[in-house]
Amino acid sequence: MEVDCGTVWSDCLKVIKENVADQSFNTWFQPIKPLACSEDVLTIQVPSQFFYEWLEEHYVGVLKKAITEVLGTGARLEYSVIVDRGNSRTSPLSVNLPNRGNTNKKSGGEDYVSPFHLKHVDHLYQESQLNQNYTFDTYIEGDCNRLARSAGFAVAQKPGITSFNPLMLYGGVGLGKTHLVQAIGNEIKSNLSDRFVLYVSSEKFTNQFIDALRNNKIQEFQNFYMQVDILIIDDVQFLAGKERTQEIFFHIFNHLHQAGKQIIMTSDCPPRDLKGLQERLLSRFKWGLTADLQQPDFETRMAIIQRKMQADGINIPDNVIEYLAYSVDTNVRELEGVLISLIAHASLNRVELDLELAKQTLKNIVHDIDTEVSIDYIQKTVAEYFKVEVESLKDKIRKKEIVIARQVAMYFSKEYTDHSLKAIGYHFGGRDHSTVIHAVQSVNDMMDTNSSFKSSVEELKKKLKMKSI
Repeated sequence: MEVDCGTVWSDCLKVIKENVADQSFNTWFQPIKPLACSEDVLTIQVPSQFFYEWLEEHYVGVLKKAITEVLGTGARLEYSVIVDRGNSRTSPLSVNLPNRGNTNKKSGGEDYVSPFHLKHVDHLYQESQLNQNYTFDTYIEGDCNRLARSAGFAVAQKPGITSFNPLMLYGGVGLGKTHLVQAIGNEIKSNLSDRFVLYVSSEKFTNQFIDALRNNKIQEFQNFYMQVDILIIDDVQFLAGKERTQEIFFHIFNHLHQAGKQIIMTSDCPPRDLKGLQERLLSRFKWGLTADLQQPDFETRMAIIQRKMQADGINIPDNVIEYLAYSVDTNVRELEGVLISLIAHASLNRVELDLELAKQTLKNIVHDIDTEVSIDYIQKTVAEYFKVEVESLKDKIRKKEIVIARQVAMYFSKEYTDHSLKAIGYHFGGRDHSTVIHAVQSVNDMMDTNSSFKSSVEELKKKLKMKSI
Protein backbone atom coordinates (compact mmCIF):
# COMPACT_ATOMS: atom_id res chain seq x y z
CA MET A 1 0.00 0.00 0.00
CA GLU A 2 1.37 3.43 -0.98
CA VAL A 3 1.50 6.09 1.74
CA ASP A 4 2.31 9.78 1.44
CA CYS A 5 6.11 10.00 1.41
CA GLY A 6 6.09 13.70 2.29
CA THR A 7 4.15 13.05 5.49
CA VAL A 8 6.36 10.10 6.43
CA TRP A 9 9.55 12.07 5.87
CA SER A 10 8.15 15.05 7.78
CA ASP A 11 7.51 12.74 10.76
CA CYS A 12 11.03 11.31 10.41
CA LEU A 13 12.48 14.84 10.46
CA LYS A 14 10.78 15.50 13.78
CA VAL A 15 12.56 12.50 15.30
CA ILE A 16 15.88 13.44 13.67
CA LYS A 17 15.64 17.05 14.87
CA GLU A 18 15.47 15.82 18.48
CA ASN A 19 18.69 13.86 18.07
CA VAL A 20 21.05 16.16 16.13
CA ALA A 21 22.31 19.72 16.47
CA ASP A 22 20.45 22.45 14.56
CA GLN A 23 23.42 23.12 12.27
CA SER A 24 23.76 19.43 11.39
CA PHE A 25 20.03 19.18 10.81
CA ASN A 26 20.01 22.19 8.47
CA THR A 27 23.11 21.00 6.60
CA TRP A 28 22.42 17.29 6.19
CA PHE A 29 18.67 16.71 6.48
CA GLN A 30 16.88 19.78 5.16
CA PRO A 31 18.16 19.30 1.55
CA ILE A 32 16.79 15.73 1.40
CA LYS A 33 13.67 15.15 -0.70
CA PRO A 34 11.25 12.25 -0.17
CA LEU A 35 10.50 10.37 -3.40
CA ALA A 36 8.32 7.36 -2.58
CA CYS A 37 7.04 5.28 0.30
CA SER A 38 5.42 1.87 0.68
CA GLU A 39 4.41 0.20 3.91
CA ASP A 40 7.99 -0.51 4.98
CA VAL A 41 10.32 1.27 2.52
CA LEU A 42 10.97 5.02 2.31
CA THR A 43 13.00 6.31 -0.65
CA ILE A 44 14.72 9.68 -0.25
CA GLN A 45 16.77 11.65 -2.77
CA VAL A 46 20.16 13.13 -1.79
CA PRO A 47 22.05 15.58 -4.00
CA SER A 48 25.41 13.83 -4.33
CA GLN A 49 27.52 10.78 -3.59
CA PHE A 50 29.45 12.81 -1.00
CA PHE A 51 26.17 13.64 0.74
CA TYR A 52 25.14 9.97 0.73
CA GLU A 53 28.47 8.77 2.11
CA TRP A 54 28.44 11.39 4.88
CA LEU A 55 24.96 10.39 6.04
CA GLU A 56 25.90 6.72 6.03
CA GLU A 57 29.14 7.38 7.88
CA HIS A 58 27.81 9.69 10.60
CA TYR A 59 24.01 9.52 10.87
CA VAL A 60 23.06 5.93 10.09
CA GLY A 61 21.87 5.37 13.68
CA VAL A 62 19.68 8.46 13.70
CA LEU A 63 18.13 7.54 10.36
CA LYS A 64 17.40 3.99 11.54
CA LYS A 65 15.80 5.31 14.73
CA ALA A 66 13.58 7.73 12.77
CA ILE A 67 12.41 5.23 10.15
CA THR A 68 11.65 2.62 12.82
CA GLU A 69 9.63 5.02 14.95
CA VAL A 70 7.59 6.26 12.01
CA LEU A 71 7.08 3.10 9.93
CA GLY A 72 7.67 0.43 12.54
CA THR A 73 10.14 -2.39 13.13
CA GLY A 74 11.48 -3.86 9.92
CA ALA A 75 11.10 -0.64 7.96
CA ARG A 76 13.83 0.17 5.46
CA LEU A 77 15.35 3.32 3.98
CA GLU A 78 16.64 3.62 0.41
CA TYR A 79 18.50 6.46 -1.27
CA SER A 80 18.20 7.89 -4.74
CA VAL A 81 21.66 9.38 -5.26
CA ILE A 82 22.21 11.96 -8.01
CA VAL A 83 25.45 10.96 -9.73
CA ASP A 84 25.15 13.27 -12.75
CA ARG A 85 23.20 16.51 -12.53
CA GLY A 86 22.74 16.63 -16.30
CA ASN A 87 22.81 19.68 -18.53
CA SER A 88 20.71 21.39 -21.19
CA ARG A 89 20.82 18.25 -23.35
CA THR A 90 20.67 15.43 -20.78
CA SER A 91 18.48 14.72 -17.78
CA PRO A 92 19.94 14.20 -14.30
CA LEU A 93 21.11 10.65 -13.62
CA SER A 94 20.59 8.92 -10.27
CA VAL A 95 21.07 5.43 -8.84
CA ASN A 96 19.23 3.77 -5.97
CA LEU A 97 21.17 2.49 -2.98
CA PRO A 98 19.99 0.96 0.30
CA ASN A 99 20.73 2.31 3.76
CA ARG A 100 23.58 0.43 5.47
CA GLY A 101 21.70 0.72 8.73
CA ASN A 102 19.10 -1.76 7.40
CA THR A 103 19.35 -5.00 9.34
CA ASN A 104 16.58 -6.86 7.48
CA LYS A 105 17.14 -10.30 6.06
CA LYS A 106 16.70 -11.19 2.44
CA SER A 107 14.19 -13.86 1.57
CA GLY A 108 16.95 -16.44 1.55
CA GLY A 109 17.78 -15.63 5.18
CA GLU A 110 21.27 -14.20 4.68
CA ASP A 111 22.24 -10.81 6.16
CA TYR A 112 21.71 -7.97 3.72
CA VAL A 113 24.90 -6.05 2.90
CA SER A 114 24.42 -2.86 0.90
CA PRO A 115 27.08 -1.35 -1.41
CA PHE A 116 29.12 1.66 -0.33
CA HIS A 117 30.84 2.78 -3.51
CA LEU A 118 28.85 3.70 -6.62
CA LYS A 119 29.55 1.60 -9.67
CA HIS A 120 29.93 3.00 -13.17
CA VAL A 121 26.53 3.45 -14.75
CA ASP A 122 27.53 3.53 -18.39
CA HIS A 123 29.57 0.84 -20.16
CA LEU A 124 30.88 3.32 -22.70
CA TYR A 125 32.28 5.47 -19.93
CA GLN A 126 33.90 2.42 -18.38
CA GLU A 127 35.75 1.87 -21.65
CA SER A 128 36.71 5.52 -21.89
CA GLN A 129 37.75 5.74 -18.22
CA LEU A 130 35.98 9.11 -17.96
CA ASN A 131 34.46 10.51 -14.79
CA GLN A 132 31.01 11.76 -15.79
CA ASN A 133 31.07 14.42 -13.07
CA TYR A 134 33.86 16.25 -14.90
CA THR A 135 31.98 18.43 -17.38
CA PHE A 136 32.16 21.96 -18.76
CA ASP A 137 29.05 22.77 -16.72
CA THR A 138 30.92 22.01 -13.49
CA TYR A 139 34.16 23.68 -14.57
CA ILE A 140 34.43 27.26 -13.30
CA GLU A 141 35.93 29.65 -15.83
CA GLY A 142 38.12 32.58 -14.76
CA ASP A 143 41.04 34.65 -15.96
CA CYS A 144 43.29 31.85 -14.69
CA ASN A 145 42.01 29.26 -17.18
CA ARG A 146 40.03 31.08 -19.90
CA LEU A 147 42.34 30.26 -22.81
CA ALA A 148 42.63 26.60 -21.82
CA ARG A 149 38.89 26.25 -21.31
CA SER A 150 38.04 27.98 -24.62
CA ALA A 151 40.53 25.83 -26.53
CA GLY A 152 39.23 22.71 -24.84
CA PHE A 153 35.64 23.51 -25.76
CA ALA A 154 36.64 24.18 -29.37
CA VAL A 155 38.38 20.81 -29.52
CA ALA A 156 35.32 19.13 -28.00
CA GLN A 157 33.11 20.53 -30.78
CA LYS A 158 35.44 19.49 -33.61
CA PRO A 159 37.95 16.91 -32.40
CA GLY A 160 40.87 16.38 -34.77
CA ILE A 161 39.73 19.18 -37.07
CA THR A 162 40.98 22.34 -35.37
CA SER A 163 44.61 23.44 -35.35
CA PHE A 164 44.68 22.60 -31.63
CA ASN A 165 46.05 19.13 -32.23
CA PRO A 166 47.70 18.14 -30.05
CA LEU A 167 46.23 20.21 -27.22
CA MET A 168 48.68 20.47 -24.33
CA LEU A 169 47.44 21.86 -21.01
CA TYR A 170 49.92 22.51 -18.24
CA GLY A 171 49.90 23.86 -14.71
CA GLY A 172 50.63 23.04 -11.09
CA VAL A 173 48.97 20.48 -8.86
CA GLY A 174 45.26 20.89 -8.18
CA LEU A 175 44.52 23.57 -10.78
CA GLY A 176 41.93 21.57 -12.74
CA LYS A 177 43.88 20.00 -15.60
CA THR A 178 42.31 16.57 -15.18
CA HIS A 179 38.84 18.06 -14.79
CA LEU A 180 39.20 20.05 -18.01
CA VAL A 181 40.56 17.27 -20.22
CA GLN A 182 37.90 14.86 -18.97
CA ALA A 183 35.26 17.54 -19.60
CA ILE A 184 36.47 17.60 -23.21
CA GLY A 185 36.14 13.82 -23.39
CA ASN A 186 32.65 13.84 -21.87
CA GLU A 187 31.50 16.59 -24.24
CA ILE A 188 32.72 14.59 -27.23
CA LYS A 189 30.96 11.45 -25.97
CA SER A 190 27.78 13.48 -25.56
CA ASN A 191 27.87 14.94 -29.08
CA LEU A 192 29.64 12.15 -30.98
CA SER A 193 28.73 8.90 -29.26
CA ASP A 194 30.35 6.78 -31.98
CA ARG A 195 33.85 8.16 -31.28
CA PHE A 196 36.22 6.08 -29.16
CA VAL A 197 37.43 8.43 -26.40
CA LEU A 198 40.11 7.11 -24.05
CA TYR A 199 41.46 8.80 -20.94
CA VAL A 200 44.61 7.29 -19.45
CA SER A 201 47.30 8.49 -17.07
CA SER A 202 50.90 8.21 -18.26
CA GLU A 203 51.55 5.87 -15.33
CA LYS A 204 48.77 3.50 -16.44
CA PHE A 205 49.96 3.71 -20.05
CA THR A 206 53.46 2.72 -18.90
CA ASN A 207 52.19 -0.17 -16.78
CA GLN A 208 50.07 -1.48 -19.66
CA PHE A 209 53.10 -1.33 -21.93
CA ILE A 210 55.23 -3.24 -19.38
CA ASP A 211 52.55 -5.94 -19.15
CA ALA A 212 52.48 -6.16 -22.94
CA LEU A 213 56.26 -6.57 -23.00
CA ARG A 214 56.12 -9.27 -20.36
CA ASN A 215 53.41 -11.21 -22.20
CA ASN A 216 54.73 -10.68 -25.75
CA LYS A 217 51.67 -8.64 -26.73
CA ILE A 218 53.29 -5.44 -27.97
CA GLN A 219 51.42 -5.54 -31.28
CA GLU A 220 48.07 -5.97 -29.53
CA PHE A 221 48.88 -3.05 -27.23
CA GLN A 222 49.82 -0.82 -30.16
CA ASN A 223 46.81 -1.88 -32.23
CA PHE A 224 44.46 -1.03 -29.37
CA TYR A 225 45.77 2.52 -29.00
CA MET A 226 45.85 3.09 -32.75
CA GLN A 227 42.07 2.61 -32.99
CA VAL A 228 41.37 5.39 -30.46
CA ASP A 229 39.67 8.49 -31.90
CA ILE A 230 40.44 10.86 -29.03
CA LEU A 231 43.40 10.02 -26.80
CA ILE A 232 43.66 11.91 -23.50
CA ILE A 233 46.88 11.23 -21.64
CA ASP A 234 47.40 12.80 -18.23
CA ASP A 235 50.74 13.87 -16.68
CA VAL A 236 53.06 13.16 -19.63
CA GLN A 237 55.98 14.39 -17.52
CA PHE A 238 56.02 10.93 -15.90
CA LEU A 239 57.15 9.42 -19.20
CA ALA A 240 60.55 10.99 -18.51
CA GLY A 241 63.41 8.49 -18.53
CA LYS A 242 61.22 5.64 -19.85
CA GLU A 243 62.84 5.23 -23.27
CA ARG A 244 60.92 2.23 -24.57
CA THR A 245 57.59 3.66 -23.39
CA GLN A 246 58.40 6.92 -25.17
CA GLU A 247 59.29 4.95 -28.30
CA ILE A 248 55.90 3.22 -28.48
CA PHE A 249 54.07 6.44 -27.59
CA PHE A 250 55.92 8.23 -30.41
CA HIS A 251 54.62 5.73 -32.98
CA ILE A 252 51.08 5.84 -31.56
CA PHE A 253 51.17 9.65 -31.56
CA ASN A 254 52.31 9.77 -35.19
CA HIS A 255 49.65 7.32 -36.34
CA LEU A 256 46.80 9.10 -34.57
CA HIS A 257 47.87 12.57 -35.67
CA GLN A 258 48.29 11.57 -39.31
CA ALA A 259 44.87 9.89 -39.23
CA GLY A 260 43.25 13.12 -38.02
CA LYS A 261 42.59 11.81 -34.52
CA GLN A 262 42.64 14.20 -31.56
CA ILE A 263 45.40 14.04 -28.95
CA ILE A 264 45.05 15.85 -25.62
CA MET A 265 47.75 15.90 -22.96
CA THR A 266 48.47 17.45 -19.58
CA SER A 267 51.75 18.25 -17.90
CA ASP A 268 53.04 20.12 -14.87
CA CYS A 269 55.14 22.43 -17.10
CA PRO A 270 55.30 23.59 -20.74
CA PRO A 271 56.96 21.28 -23.30
CA ARG A 272 60.13 23.40 -23.40
CA ASP A 273 60.73 22.68 -19.69
CA LEU A 274 60.06 18.92 -19.79
CA LYS A 275 63.19 16.93 -18.96
CA GLY A 276 64.03 13.34 -19.83
CA LEU A 277 61.83 13.18 -22.95
CA GLN A 278 63.06 12.53 -26.48
CA GLU A 279 63.52 15.67 -28.56
CA ARG A 280 61.43 14.31 -31.43
CA LEU A 281 58.56 13.71 -28.98
CA LEU A 282 58.85 17.19 -27.52
CA SER A 283 58.79 18.73 -30.99
CA ARG A 284 55.47 17.00 -31.70
CA PHE A 285 54.02 18.26 -28.42
CA LYS A 286 54.54 21.78 -29.80
CA TRP A 287 52.66 21.17 -33.06
CA GLY A 288 49.28 22.30 -31.75
CA LEU A 289 48.30 24.61 -28.90
CA THR A 290 49.89 24.83 -25.47
CA ALA A 291 47.80 26.58 -22.79
CA ASP A 292 48.46 27.04 -19.10
CA LEU A 293 46.22 26.92 -16.04
CA GLN A 294 47.17 29.31 -13.26
CA GLN A 295 46.15 29.67 -9.64
CA PRO A 296 42.51 30.82 -9.45
CA ASP A 297 41.96 34.44 -8.48
CA PHE A 298 39.73 35.56 -5.61
CA GLU A 299 36.52 35.77 -7.65
CA THR A 300 37.09 32.38 -9.26
CA ARG A 301 37.76 30.78 -5.87
CA MET A 302 34.47 32.17 -4.57
CA ALA A 303 32.63 30.77 -7.58
CA ILE A 304 34.30 27.37 -7.11
CA ILE A 305 33.22 27.20 -3.47
CA GLN A 306 29.65 28.19 -4.29
CA ARG A 307 29.39 25.65 -7.13
CA LYS A 308 30.94 22.87 -5.02
CA MET A 309 28.54 23.45 -2.13
CA GLN A 310 25.53 23.68 -4.45
CA ALA A 311 26.53 20.41 -6.12
CA ASP A 312 26.70 18.69 -2.73
CA GLY A 313 23.43 20.26 -1.60
CA ILE A 314 25.03 22.18 1.27
CA ASN A 315 24.46 25.82 2.20
CA ILE A 316 27.12 27.85 4.00
CA PRO A 317 27.01 31.59 4.86
CA ASP A 318 28.32 34.08 2.30
CA ASN A 319 30.86 35.55 4.72
CA VAL A 320 32.35 32.08 5.24
CA ILE A 321 32.65 31.59 1.46
CA GLU A 322 34.40 34.94 1.18
CA TYR A 323 36.80 34.17 4.03
CA LEU A 324 37.74 30.77 2.58
CA ALA A 325 38.28 32.24 -0.89
CA TYR A 326 40.49 34.92 0.63
CA SER A 327 42.49 32.54 2.86
CA VAL A 328 43.12 29.56 0.55
CA ASP A 329 44.81 30.87 -2.58
CA THR A 330 46.94 27.90 -3.62
CA ASN A 331 44.86 25.48 -5.69
CA VAL A 332 41.39 24.04 -6.12
CA ARG A 333 42.26 20.70 -4.53
CA GLU A 334 43.35 22.30 -1.27
CA LEU A 335 40.28 24.51 -1.33
CA GLU A 336 37.99 21.47 -1.62
CA GLY A 337 39.88 19.76 1.22
CA VAL A 338 39.31 22.77 3.44
CA LEU A 339 35.59 22.70 2.65
CA ILE A 340 35.29 19.05 3.66
CA SER A 341 37.20 19.69 6.90
CA LEU A 342 35.01 22.66 7.73
CA ILE A 343 31.79 20.71 7.19
CA ALA A 344 33.18 17.85 9.27
CA HIS A 345 34.03 20.16 12.18
CA ALA A 346 30.57 21.70 12.12
CA SER A 347 28.71 18.39 12.02
CA LEU A 348 30.85 16.33 14.39
CA ASN A 349 31.20 19.07 16.99
CA ARG A 350 27.57 20.14 16.59
CA VAL A 351 28.40 23.81 16.20
CA GLU A 352 27.27 26.52 13.81
CA LEU A 353 29.12 26.70 10.50
CA ASP A 354 30.11 30.32 10.86
CA LEU A 355 33.07 32.63 10.30
CA GLU A 356 34.67 31.88 13.68
CA LEU A 357 34.61 28.13 12.99
CA ALA A 358 36.15 28.75 9.55
CA LYS A 359 39.01 30.69 11.14
CA GLN A 360 39.62 28.00 13.76
CA THR A 361 39.52 25.23 11.15
CA LEU A 362 41.98 26.93 8.83
CA LYS A 363 44.51 27.34 11.64
CA ASN A 364 45.03 23.57 11.52
CA ILE A 365 45.17 23.35 7.73
CA VAL A 366 46.68 26.45 6.15
CA HIS A 367 50.32 26.85 7.12
CA ASP A 368 51.28 29.98 9.04
CA ILE A 369 47.86 31.58 8.74
CA ASP A 370 48.49 33.33 12.05
CA THR A 371 51.99 34.53 11.23
CA GLU A 372 51.54 35.84 7.71
CA VAL A 373 50.74 39.51 7.15
CA SER A 374 47.09 39.39 6.14
CA ILE A 375 44.68 42.17 5.23
CA ASP A 376 42.89 41.55 8.54
CA TYR A 377 46.15 42.03 10.43
CA ILE A 378 47.05 45.16 8.44
CA GLN A 379 43.64 46.67 9.12
CA LYS A 380 43.92 45.91 12.84
CA THR A 381 47.47 47.33 13.10
CA VAL A 382 46.67 50.50 11.15
CA ALA A 383 43.42 51.08 13.05
CA GLU A 384 45.22 50.79 16.39
CA TYR A 385 47.94 53.17 15.26
CA PHE A 386 45.52 55.85 14.07
CA LYS A 387 43.14 55.17 17.00
CA VAL A 388 40.09 54.36 14.86
CA GLU A 389 37.79 51.35 14.72
CA VAL A 390 38.63 48.55 12.28
CA GLU A 391 35.05 48.56 10.99
CA SER A 392 35.33 52.25 10.12
CA LEU A 393 37.96 51.31 7.51
CA LYS A 394 35.27 49.30 5.75
CA ASP A 395 32.45 51.83 6.13
CA LYS A 396 31.66 54.82 3.92
CA ILE A 397 32.72 57.31 6.60
CA ARG A 398 34.50 60.30 5.02
CA LYS A 399 36.13 61.83 8.11
CA LYS A 400 39.68 62.88 7.27
CA GLU A 401 41.41 60.75 9.92
CA ILE A 402 39.50 57.64 8.81
CA VAL A 403 40.08 58.26 5.11
CA ILE A 404 43.84 58.54 5.74
CA ALA A 405 43.88 55.38 7.87
CA ARG A 406 41.89 53.53 5.21
CA GLN A 407 44.26 54.63 2.46
CA VAL A 408 47.31 53.61 4.47
CA ALA A 409 45.78 50.19 5.15
CA MET A 410 45.09 49.75 1.40
CA TYR A 411 48.65 50.86 0.63
CA PHE A 412 50.13 48.20 2.92
CA SER A 413 47.66 45.56 1.70
CA LYS A 414 49.01 46.04 -1.81
CA GLU A 415 52.63 46.03 -0.60
CA TYR A 416 52.49 43.05 1.79
CA THR A 417 49.96 40.68 0.25
CA ASP A 418 49.58 38.95 -3.12
CA HIS A 419 45.92 39.85 -3.46
CA SER A 420 44.57 41.58 -6.53
CA LEU A 421 43.42 45.19 -6.35
CA LYS A 422 39.85 43.97 -6.65
CA ALA A 423 40.27 41.55 -3.74
CA ILE A 424 41.83 44.28 -1.59
CA GLY A 425 38.94 46.62 -2.38
CA TYR A 426 36.51 43.90 -1.42
CA HIS A 427 38.01 43.74 2.09
CA PHE A 428 37.50 47.47 2.50
CA GLY A 429 33.73 47.45 2.18
CA GLY A 430 33.45 46.25 -1.40
CA ARG A 431 35.29 49.16 -3.00
CA ASP A 432 36.52 48.79 -6.57
CA HIS A 433 40.09 48.50 -7.78
CA SER A 434 40.29 52.17 -8.83
CA THR A 435 39.76 53.21 -5.20
CA VAL A 436 42.74 51.08 -4.17
CA ILE A 437 44.90 52.62 -6.92
CA HIS A 438 43.89 56.11 -5.76
CA ALA A 439 44.68 55.22 -2.12
CA VAL A 440 48.17 53.96 -2.99
CA GLN A 441 48.90 57.06 -5.06
CA SER A 442 47.60 59.35 -2.30
CA VAL A 443 49.84 57.72 0.31
CA ASN A 444 52.88 58.04 -1.96
CA ASP A 445 52.06 61.71 -2.62
CA MET A 446 51.61 62.50 1.09
CA MET A 447 54.88 60.76 1.93
CA ASP A 448 56.64 63.04 -0.59
CA THR A 449 55.18 66.25 0.86
CA ASN A 450 54.60 65.52 4.55
CA SER A 451 57.60 64.34 6.60
CA SER A 452 55.46 63.66 9.69
CA PHE A 453 53.13 61.44 7.72
CA LYS A 454 56.11 59.68 6.13
CA SER A 455 57.48 58.93 9.60
CA SER A 456 54.15 57.41 10.60
CA VAL A 457 54.14 55.16 7.54
CA GLU A 458 57.75 54.12 8.20
CA GLU A 459 56.87 53.26 11.81
CA LEU A 460 53.93 51.16 10.69
CA LYS A 461 56.14 49.49 8.11
CA LYS A 462 58.50 48.35 10.88
CA LYS A 463 55.59 46.81 12.80
CA LEU A 464 54.43 44.91 9.74
CA LYS A 465 57.94 43.77 8.83
CA MET A 466 58.33 42.28 12.31
CA LYS A 467 55.15 40.29 11.72
CA SER A 468 56.40 38.93 8.40
CA ILE A 469 59.74 37.70 9.76
